[in-house]
Amino acid sequence: MSRTFPLLRATALAAALVTGALCAAPVLAAGSSTQASRQVDRIGDAFYVARAKFDPLLYATANGDSRYDDQLGMAISPVVRAQTFALYHDLLRKLHLVDRTTLPEKARLDYEILEFEINAQLDLERFPEHLLPLNQFDNVPSTLANYASGTGSQPLNTPAQYRAYLSRLNQLPGWIDQAIVNMKEGIRAGVVQPKAIVAKMLPQFQALRAASPEASIFYTPVKNMPASFPDKEKQQLAAAYRQAVERIGPALDRLCQFIETDYMRAARETAGYGALPNGAAWYMARIKNNTNLPLTPGEIHQLGLKEVARIQQQMAGLAPKLGYSGPANGFAEWVEKQDKFKPFTTDTQVLDAYRKIYATVQAKLPAYFSLLPKAKLEIQLEPELTRETASDHYTPVAADGSHPGVFWAVVNNPRDYSTVGMTTLFLHEGVPGHHLHAALLKELPLPDFRRFFTEHPSAAAYGEGWALYCETLGREFGFYDDPAAYFGHLNDELLRAVRLVVDTGMHAQGWSEAQAVKYAMDQLGYSQARATNQIERYMVWPGQALAYKVGALKILELRAKAQKALGPKFSYQKFHAVVLGDGTLPLPILEKQVDKWIASAK
Repeated sequence: MSRTFPLLRATALAAALVTGALCAAPVLAAGSSTQASRQVDRIGDAFYVARAKFDPLLYATANGDSRYDDQLGMAISPVVRAQTFALYHDLLRKLHLVDRTTLPEKARLDYEILEFEINAQLDLERFPEHLLPLNQFDNVPSTLANYASGTGSQPLNTPAQYRAYLSRLNQLPGWIDQAIVNMKEGIRAGVVQPKAIVAKMLPQFQALRAASPEASIFYTPVKNMPASFPDKEKQQLAAAYRQAVERIGPALDRLCQFIETDYMRAARETAGYGALPNGAAWYMARIKNNTNLPLTPGEIHQLGLKEVARIQQQMAGLAPKLGYSGPANGFAEWVEKQDKFKPFTTDTQVLDAYRKIYATVQAKLPAYFSLLPKAKLEIQLEPELTRETASDHYTPVAADGSHPGVFWAVVNNPRDYSTVGMTTLFLHEGVPGHHLHAALLKELPLPDFRRFFTEHPSAAAYGEGWALYCETLGREFGFYDDPAAYFGHLNDELLRAVRLVVDTGMHAQGWSEAQAVKYAMDQLGYSQARATNQIERYMVWPGQALAYKVGALKILELRAKAQKALGPKFSYQKFHAVVLGDGTLPLPILEKQVDKWIASAK
């Protein structure tokens, strides 16, 4: 009984916050261009505040908005979900009252993006996503634990920042208890994670437990507290952190016990969402949300098979240049075993090699980009807690400058780290990929709902598509004159094509995990462990893996259209300025913007 009251208070508070956001968007008479534009601005502001408060940890903070760093959010609460979706319906209704024909160009673009984004959220309303609150790849307790270092998206340099993180720690037990409630309901409804996923989740949460509060990862900020803090402040923070961690420990015990017994027994043997109630429609909604396009699983599956065949043909032509003459399906595995591509003995050497690539890219950028951010990129090692299950990734720069954009390199063993994929990986995760896109967002004069629009499924087709497109620029930059670097690019592109096949295979065609793992091993030359790590990511994040190829192919298609239409008038700098200059755009709206530019450039 005593554990229920904090949970109810947290839920009620979150619901009140969402309701407050609704009140912030009064209807204005839209009789003039100025009034109509102002109404769109108000709706956009209310929409952003609602989304930020709904999921402040994984939406606001992860996108570089530090204003909500003291809130954990209760996005998994049924009450908060209902309040939030009700707000979205109301905001969409108000938006449709605005006469878009009276809007100037900027406000009309805001309107179109708002309409698309609100509808993208509402497309998922009828699916019980909150009943799957935890997975091994992306979960609130582990994300909060990673933030304890102060080197990620939530900096810990000032007393105020320490208190913000402390506030989140105090909310974590209530979040965990709500997650347990949801998973119990999921068991009753038949909406549960696969057994293989549960087996990967459990050790993560067990690792978060500690023998004493001082040994907890959540107590790390106290150990790293700046010497400049006043002594009284240090004492108060240390005591408060200890109390928070003392409450988190029992909550983690409850979570681990529940997962190990009840949830593990109820977990399913199937891999895809197609096995869940209304799973086929749920997956279709995820496809639309992640690709922005009305594609069917069958269309995507066939596209994947076609792309796999095309890329493998290119790799077959490359093999002799690297000295390989064996069967095609053994090429990647052979490259992986070549010691000449593994020169590293320390983590620092790997990071230094990435910094060298960064310097070379920086010199190439002005010839292809006129629009560049001021913010620089940092290169860091993935935290140890998530190193075994994470992929190399990027976290955006904070809008207030409190932390930089970071490329996180996942180095489990530097002696096994191959150089062949480093260039294409950096072009994707670093510059000009995610960092150029995300850093520019913070510097462009955009409303908040567009400025912080990166870390969300409906942004994936543009964001991941742009990053994969940037990998192809290695040709223009001259990187792929090196056969090994070109192999790295093709191998990573092949992974994105394989994703189209296995994601749709599992979620729409009934493939088992073993079947998907075997396909990945056969096509990519991966070890079983490496292929399994990839496949299990797609199992819990259906549709996200489709965004890369779909988005990149669309951007390449638009570039080819512009090159054909403009001939000698085509400019990489101008094309990239059009693609990047309005921030994150749903693919249909991006196409409209490129078409407008082509028409005006003629």
